[in-house]
Amino acid sequence: MYEIRTVVLKYSNIYAFLTYLNTTYPRLVQLINIGSSYEKRPLYVLRISNSSSAGTRPAIWIDGVRYYQKLRQLPGIHAREWISPAVATYIIQQLVEVPANAKLLSNVDWYIMPVVNPDGYEYTHTKDRMWRKTRSVSSTSSCRGADPNRNFCYKWGGLGASTNPCDDTYRGTTAFSEPETLATSNFIMGKSSQIKLYLTLHSYGQFGLLPYGYDVVYPSDYNDLLALANNAASKFVNYRYTVGNTTALLYAASGGSADWAKSIGIKYSYTFELPDRGTNAFTLPASEILPVCQDFFPALDVFATKVATCCGAANSTTTIQPLTTNTTRKTTTRRPTTKPRPTTTTSKRIDVLRQSVLAPVKWNRHNSAAGNNLEKSQPK
Repeated sequence: MYEIRTVVLKYSNIYAFLTYLNTTYPRLVQLINIGSSYEKRPLYVLRISNSSSAGTRPAIWIDGVRYYQKLRQLPGIHAREWISPAVATYIIQQLVEVPANAKLLSNVDWYIMPVVNPDGYEYTHTKDRMWRKTRSVSSTSSCRGADPNRNFCYKWGGLGASTNPCDDTYRGTTAFSEPETLATSNFIMGKSSQIKLYLTLHSYGQFGLLPYGYDVVYPSDYNDLLALANNAASKFVNYRYTVGNTTALLYAASGGSADWAKSIGIKYSYTFELPDRGTNAFTLPASEILPVCQDFFPALDVFATKVATCCGAANSTTTIQPLTTNTTRKTTTRRPTTKPRPTTTTSKRIDVLRQSVLAPVKWNRHNSAAGNNLEKSQPK
C-alpha cells in the first residue's frame, strides 16, 4: 500500500494524490473540477463509486479545510484546520485502496472535497499559520478575505456574522460572494436529490454538531439526526465527542454551510469538530494524525448504512426543543447529547499519500510567526 509517515499535507500534495487516484482507478474514481478559488486554484471534488450509472444511488458528501474551531466557538470553513484534510484524505485512501472497505461502496456514492478553501490553506503554510478566511480582495477595505462559514445564503447576515471586513467572522459583501462557497454550493445543489448526508470536518473541540447554528432552532426531524449522530459517535474509541445542537452547545453563527445544506433538503447534515479539546488546538501533534483518522473512520459505516436505506427530506423547523434525558452541562433548556467515552492516547503516525507521488511537509506548530501565539488572532 503506502508508507506511513509523519506529515502535514500541502495543497499541491493533496491534489497530486487525487490525480494519482483518478489515473490509477478510473472505474472507481472521478476527479471533478467544480471551479476556481479567488487566486485561481482549482476546486476539486472526488467522486468514489463502483456504480456504472452516475447519480443513481444515494450519496454522502464530505468536505474539509474550511475554518477553524476555537473551543466553545462555532466551526466553519477556515484554512488553519490542518487535521481536517488529513482525515478527509485518509477516508479517500481507505475507500479507494483498501479492499476490506468495499462494502462502504456497495450501495452508496461518495463525494469528497478535501480542500474547500485552498487559498487560505496555502497561506497558512507559507505566511500565517493562524489565517482563517479566504484571500479575496475587497474594494472597500485593505483587509482580505471573508469567513466562508458566514457566507452561505441561508440566514446570511444574521447572528454571529460580522459586517467588518477586518473581522475573522466577516460575512462577505453578499451571500456566496466568495468563489469557493459559490462553486461548492452550485455543485451540491446539482446533486441535492442524490446527496442524503452532508458531513463537514473541522477542528478543534471534539463536537458532533447538528442544525441549526443561526439561532436556537431545531429541525422537526432533530431526533432522527441526533439518533444517527449518537450511533456514529458510539464508534469512537480514543476520543470523546459531545453531540448536540450547534447553537445550544456553542453559540449562534448565521450563514453556515451545514445550515444551508439542511435548508436545501439534505436530511442529515453534520459538522464534526475533530480533536483535540484545546491542549494543542490547531497544532495537533503529528503523532495524533493516524489515531484521529482511524478513530473516526468506523463512523462512516454507520452513516453509509443509514444513507443506503433512507431518506426523505425534512426541512421545516421548530423552536420547541426535543426532550432529552442526558446533558453534559447546565443550561436553561434540555438537549440530548452523547455520553462521553474515556479518552486514551496513542503515538501512531500517518502520511495518507504515497511516497512515490507526494513530497511531505513536516507538521510544525511554529512554522510562522503567527503560530507562536495561538490565542492572539482568535475571534471573540
